[in-house]
Amino acid sequence: MSGASQWSCILWDMDGTIVDASEGILQRLQVTFDHLGKPAPTHDDLIKWIGPPMQESFQHNANLTPEEALRTVEFYRSLHDYDDLAAGVRIYPGVAELINEVAAAGVAQAIASSKPEAQVVPLAEHFGISPDFVAMVGGSDDGVTRVSKADVVREALRRLAEAGVDTSRPVLIGDRRHDIEGGAECGVPVIHVTWGFSYPGEGDGAIATATTTAELRDLILTA
Repeated sequence: MSGASQWSCILWDMDGTIVDASEGILQRLQVTFDHLGKPAPTHDDLIKWIGPPMQESFQHNANLTPEEALRTVEFYRSLHDYDDLAAGVRIYPGVAELINEVAAAGVAQAIASSKPEAQVVPLAEHFGISPDFVAMVGGSDDGVTRVSKADVVREALRRLAEAGVDTSRPVLIGDRRHDIEGGAECGVPVIHVTWGFSYPGEGDGAIATATTTAELRDLILTA
């Protein structure tokens, strides 16, 4: 374990933690709901959609069956322009610099996101942070084999261990309740950040809360 941190490795959620992709998500949801013949979500509704697996969100927020939700997610994802995934996406201020500092301190990091892995990797590359991660894990592209946050966390830990990283004391950084629940299912403590799409009380169960990247730095780096 690096003496620069009390943690042997650090896992990062992506949407609402590293990047704000709400602009593109809202546009695609509006098109998808038009396709479904249902009233489209508003910007204020986005808190219900950003973070959890999209298939789960369609079931809970649009009252779709699991089969209907799976087909709808396929339509929703078909709206992505994979040549311009970063359009309308911004990285939160100070996050890239902190990720770089953690990597420079010798602490292994991974992305553990419910966003499809085919989107996670290009976005990390676009913002220049991919070299700072040992592993970049997202939901499975088929929307079936790796869906829940716990599935993603387990896979991130597996890839880190496969790369020779000490995974004995991991921590997950995330902004939503499903991050905390997924971490708990895997025995991984969670630091809750508030600059994403969380609502009051959603950080309950986290070991700590950071409202700024400076506060987060103090929680993950000792030097």
